[in-house]
Amino acid sequence: MNILIIEDDAAILDLLNKALEQWGFHVTGTDDFHHVMGTFLKEKPHLVLIDVQLPAYDGFHWCREIRAVSKVPILFLSSRDHPMDMVMAMSMGADDYIQKPFNIDVLLAKIQAMLRRTYAYGEEASDFIEWNGTILDMKRGVIRMEGKEIDLTKNEFFILATLIHSKDEIITRQDLIRKLWDDDRFVNDNTLTVNITRLRNKLADFNLEEAIVTKKGLGYMAVTF
Repeated sequence: MNILIIEDDAAILDLLNKALEQWGFHVTGTDDFHHVMGTFLKEKPHLVLIDVQLPAYDGFHWCREIRAVSKVPILFLSSRDHPMDMVMAMSMGADDYIQKPFNIDVLLAKIQAMLRRTYAYGEEASDFIEWNGTILDMKRGVIRMEGKEIDLTKNEFFILATLIHSKDEIITRQDLIRKLWDDDRFVNDNTLTVNITRLRNKLADFNLEEAIVTKKGLGYMAVTF
């Protein structure tokens, strides 16, 4: 199982990495504390260990963001011992809170218990895509950024997902039409233009209207910033 550790203390990260790997876990850390969700969505961890005090955004912020898209177990590790920190962690959706310094054997026991409870019934993570700081929820057909959601029509969402799957590559208009409507013989070319325009207007709420680029005479592409 894969465990993601969101911790900026190199000594603690090394300690956790060695202990967890001895028990057969695959461990992933991060050094990009501005884009933690990108790492989370890429790695698809089975459990997250997270510190409260982090560069950029604190652990509560990332706990809230993760919990908005996943039920993965979240365990806080923190040197802060104020009761309100524990209350806030739990209210954000964390499963447990352990104070530093901690006993590594106790931590391992808690991790194993969480994993047994969570995955005993074969629960799997939902399907999400991260793009330019947003999250595409493939099951619900919405795009999300920092707690705000935008509903997209079926066609708008399909266009965006198709372009992002081939990000930074051009998808021709005809290919998009065929993917959307199966048979392009009965589709007015203007229909695609209208859908692209509406999609860009909605992405403007996230300042991403320019992330869908028109390549004249070729097609469209989703770019990453």
